Amino acid sequence: MFPEYDVIVVGAGHAGSEAAVAAANMGCKVLLATMNMQTIAQMSCNPAMGGVAKGQIVREIDALGGYSGIVTDHTMIQFRMLNKSKGPAMWSPRAQSDRMLFARKWRNLLEEHPNIDFWQEMVKGLIVKDGRCCGVVTGIGLEIPAKSVVLTNGTFLNGLIHIGEKQFGGGRAGERAATGITEQLLELGFEAGRMKTGTPPRVDGRSLDWEAMELQAGDEEPSKFSYTDTPALQEQIPCHITYTNTKVHDTLKEGFDRSPMFNGRIRGLGPRYCPSIEDKIDRFADRDRHQLFVEPEGRDTCEIYVNGFSSSLPEDVQYKAMRKIPGFENAKMFRPGYAIEYDFFPPTQLDISLETKLVDNLFFAGQINGTTGYEEAASQGYIAGLNAALKVNEKEPFIVKRSEGYIGVLIDDLVNKGTKEPYRMFTSRAEYRILLRQDNADLRLTPLAQTLGVQNMDERMQRVEDKKVATKEIRRFLEKTSISPDDINPFLESIQSSPLSQKVKLISVLGRPGVDIPAMAAHYEPLKLEMEKYDTETVGMAGTDIKYEGYIVKEQELANKMLRLEGVSLQKDQDYNQLKALSAEAREKLNEIKPRTIGQASRISGVSPSDVSILLVHVGR
Repeated sequence: MFPEYDVIVVGAGHAGSEAAVAAANMGCKVLLATMNMQTIAQMSCNPAMGGVAKGQIVREIDALGGYSGIVTDHTMIQFRMLNKSKGPAMWSPRAQSDRMLFARKWRNLLEEHPNIDFWQEMVKGLIVKDGRCCGVVTGIGLEIPAKSVVLTNGTFLNGLIHIGEKQFGGGRAGERAATGITEQLLELGFEAGRMKTGTPPRVDGRSLDWEAMELQAGDEEPSKFSYTDTPALQEQIPCHITYTNTKVHDTLKEGFDRSPMFNGRIRGLGPRYCPSIEDKIDRFADRDRHQLFVEPEGRDTCEIYVNGFSSSLPEDVQYKAMRKIPGFENAKMFRPGYAIEYDFFPPTQLDISLETKLVDNLFFAGQINGTTGYEEAASQGYIAGLNAALKVNEKEPFIVKRSEGYIGVLIDDLVNKGTKEPYRMFTSRAEYRILLRQDNADLRLTPLAQTLGVQNMDERMQRVEDKKVATKEIRRFLEKTSISPDDINPFLESIQSSPLSQKVKLISVLGRPGVDIPAMAAHYEPLKLEMEKYDTETVGMAGTDIKYEGYIVKEQELANKMLRLEGVSLQKDQDYNQLKALSAEAREKLNEIKPRTIGQASRISGVSPSDVSILLVHVGR
């Protein structure tokens, strides 16, 4: 009934959808298996993409040829560039999405790909022979052969939903859990754990008092995620902000004795950086209010997502407390919030390619690896899909280095350090933040994708080359063009910068705090006319590269120094117990992780600088 597929992807969430695209764009024949074709790329939680560090990840996926940025641009209803008051290394794009359009656009793109087939049924097991995964077994007993398999099961593996004292199996509201895979993986020798996440109530926007809340509009000049010709956002829909208060908190506390989080029914570890409202009240007892973001679910629905009010308390407590929030006095609830527990597999059981160490040709991506967030899942899915395709074609895996992308930081952290709570990406996790900005992901990663053999990268590479030429031209103009005190001093005085006493080159003025190219162009006509030749992002990136040049050079030098260690390989089957000079903890961790290089070994928790020196001596360096 089925041919042998090159790659089978199990699960069609954000990780699975990107994994299917990645493998298909490498020329592989792909089967995307999902329990429900109607929920492909469903936004299970908040209807938004991007955010701090997450926005950089979406741009990196796009630069590598993935679809998350394209889908977001086609379906967003609001765009904001976060952290604009900070340095450009912190700027992070975020979009509010139309939930239904987002999933529909993803499904359309997947169905348009000639290399992707679909099968709607639960996958209950894997076909494993001689330590190699070679297919899957479905719920009705069908065996589908494949050369490699990518598991992207999200929260569905033995998922258990909690609402107060009620609990029932499910991978998402209204959908059943997936069973069988965890049990088989445990028999194969894998270690598993339990994590939990949650979601807030959904409410009827027609029942809210919008005047009682703060308006949060999008950017006046909205940008986008994809480096391709996606449509510009025309009409934005605002979000709103409101706050809890002591009355809300007191009402929520009335249900704490029935809370599954406090009475021990939930054993999974929850996300530190996105806690439930009851967790916030318990942990931050000194705070009398917490901020809530009131987010529309789309253009053609009145459904509202109450961001910040995630809860697993009894539904009557949620409802009673919610009606004491300013603007929510007459709120009607569509459905209550809930918590969900699910199985995950500590990612230290993976190679840096996201292939499992115990079973060849089996890859894990997304929440099965202990992460949280659409963006983190999508990026793992894309890399796992690429590497599954490369493995099928007997090629070396594709590894994004920590100095090349947030995707590299994410995977490196997971594989080398593991995680005991849902892992979320932040800019602070990256040591090369000035190199890994949201505006230069295409320059960093698109050439790598083209070299790898990802299809349809020629047009993207032409854009990269044009961008490089443009930034050089902008720099040359700034270096050769002088500006007089009369032309620039009014602007400098307006930002409290010392005035010029003589003509200087434009590039020297750009180095001052509070000065950028658009601001200078607004006060100097020749610069304005010249910059009109280029798009806004290219102008901004050129200015950032010049303004932070010294820091960029230092960071690149540090990255190059660390890359030397990445070039020193370690044997995959090395028994570190034989190296008695290593510390006991280092021997244990190195035998567990089996790092590919000295650089990877140096980032493993418990491996000290002296242990690294011993490894260098061992390999003759």
